[in-house]
Amino acid sequence: MNSSTVNVRGLPDFVTLQGVTKSYDGISNVVDKLDLEVGSTEFLTLLGPSGSGKTTILTMLAGFEMPSAGIIRMGSNTITNLPSHRRDIGVVFQNYALFPHMTVAENVAFPLEMRKLARAERDRRVCDVLTMVGLEQHMERKPAQLSGGQQQRVALARAIVFQPKLILMDEPLGALDNELRKRMQIEIRSLQQKLGVAVVFVTHDQSEALTMSDRVAVFNAGKIQQIDTPENIYGNPANPFVAGFIGETSWMNGQVLDVSDLGVRLATSLGTVVARNPRDLRPGDQAIFAVRPEDMQLNEITSVENTADVTITNITYLGDALLLTCVGRSDEVLTAKIHKRAVHQFLNTGSTCTLRWRADDTLAFRK
Repeated sequence: MNSSTVNVRGLPDFVTLQGVTKSYDGISNVVDKLDLEVGSTEFLTLLGPSGSGKTTILTMLAGFEMPSAGIIRMGSNTITNLPSHRRDIGVVFQNYALFPHMTVAENVAFPLEMRKLARAERDRRVCDVLTMVGLEQHMERKPAQLSGGQQQRVALARAIVFQPKLILMDEPLGALDNELRKRMQIEIRSLQQKLGVAVVFVTHDQSEALTMSDRVAVFNAGKIQQIDTPENIYGNPANPFVAGFIGETSWMNGQVLDVSDLGVRLATSLGTVVARNPRDLRPGDQAIFAVRPEDMQLNEITSVENTADVTITNITYLGDALLLTCVGRSDEVLTAKIHKRAVHQFLNTGSTCTLRWRADDTLAFRK
């Protein structure tokens, strides 16, 4: 693939991985024959459970580790075996890796000193990026005198001060509290768009991935399970792993009765369930289907295709909504997230109710 290739978002491919494999023991592959393209101004998130290979991919992009096989390109240059200090890639780690004995300004200036920039240009760039991240008033402070969010901004400023075209971030928000994490998500995304650089962001946090990304690559066992926009990853998962890893789902077994242009009908212990996405299902196939809690309706008399009479076994108060854990007549477990304004009856554990959901909101897969 050459540098003139454009990806699904219409952006020129800036980073390309072809057949990239990483093995530490020569037997099992942590990353397995990976093909991946990153657009020139794209925010791509690598999402997956621990051990799925996402951080290993980041370290190979950074040049901290070399692939066992495959090719890595950045622009028109092959960088597969290029040392990390010659790649001009910004990196932000979860622990920030700030020098405790240096001031904020000195930490940010460090990459420029390594590149032998003139003092005047170095000072100008440090001032510019610290202003950009809102730390121009803290230039002479040491890292220990800063909050977690401020330390994160220093690490980000250091990663962008030498004007790289690619920034790698390895779970940079993991040590922050929830509210600060949300603010930093917005700040990082806004800064990336302002700079017009490519970002590869590693996380196991689904909300971070869905909130910040142009595309999300979901990994498991060293392979991409699906790479797509956040909307499609959540709303149209490619397989049961993605459906189960992203968001919450209630799962049920069934057998395919028939498939038509209207969708697929499944025989289940709840009765007949209709799903819009037949995928590659055929009559007689054993299948599983999933429904997300927020797609459930409670006792609403609407023209939806699917219903289940259930008993509530647990009610969790979420502030603006109630999370109902329910069991069906054959002990099927279904979860429903119902907005408080949609609850028109007194609910308690042991209450019976009818859950309804649309065929369009039903995900069906071959078992």
